[in-house]
Amino acid sequence: MASLDGKVALITGAASGIGKAIAELYAKNGAAVAIADINQQAADAAAAEIKAAGGKAIGIEMDVTSEDAVNAGTDKAVAAFGSLDILISNAGVQIINPIDEFAFSDWKKMLAIHLDGGFLTTKAALKHMYKDNRGGTVIYMGSVHSHEASKLKSAYVTAKHGLLGLARTLAKEGAAHNVRSHVICPGFVRTPLVEKQIPEQAKELGISEADVIKNVMLKDTVDGVFTTVEDIAQTALYLAAFPSAALTGQSFVVSHGWYMQ
Repeated sequence: MASLDGKVALITGAASGIGKAIAELYAKNGAAVAIADINQQAADAAAAEIKAAGGKAIGIEMDVTSEDAVNAGTDKAVAAFGSLDILISNAGVQIINPIDEFAFSDWKKMLAIHLDGGFLTTKAALKHMYKDNRGGTVIYMGSVHSHEASKLKSAYVTAKHGLLGLARTLAKEGAAHNVRSHVICPGFVRTPLVEKQIPEQAKELGISEADVIKNVMLKDTVDGVFTTVEDIAQTALYLAAFPSAALTGQSFVVSHGWYMQ
């Protein structure tokens, strides 16, 4: 069930954090992985680690807000490995502020990376997945915030809600071409992105960093435990290897009970 032998995966934002964990697990399970990241050096380093462990990988510089960069990077992955079977739209950033203080430039940046990036990488991937109805799997990295809101995160919540709509539309359009879509919705994962939020939220909310972790980030989990990158990678492996379209269009919350659908 978990084998990805012969599959090719393009993963954005894969030089670190969740994306890197998915790339490493996919490679261990037989996939050739294209590690796309805005930082070429970091992408190459992550690919080198996978190759040193016996896997197949290349690093690709990709700004997911640029249509030209996305198209060129996707074509590079296909040229290197011959096909494209799996897209993980994972690249993301976080900017927090209350709505009345949220800079419009920051709003546009957030939506460009998360939503424009999801759209552009999907469109580029479908060129290859739709050909001869080859098919494929597109997985978007959503969030618990795809389903509910939190203070200070208007742009992030809006973007993550939007990915649900994109995935559901792709599920309907892509079915005729054997393409399915999913959204993984993590709780708080202690990546550099979340580490950065802890002092920011402490300052904004006027509480200690320990209180941010206990009483903001983890207060609604059942066990007071952060979701891990391994939790998300295992979910991404399961969905990519699933043998049918039975789960297409669905979102999967991985949050230690924080949010239950």
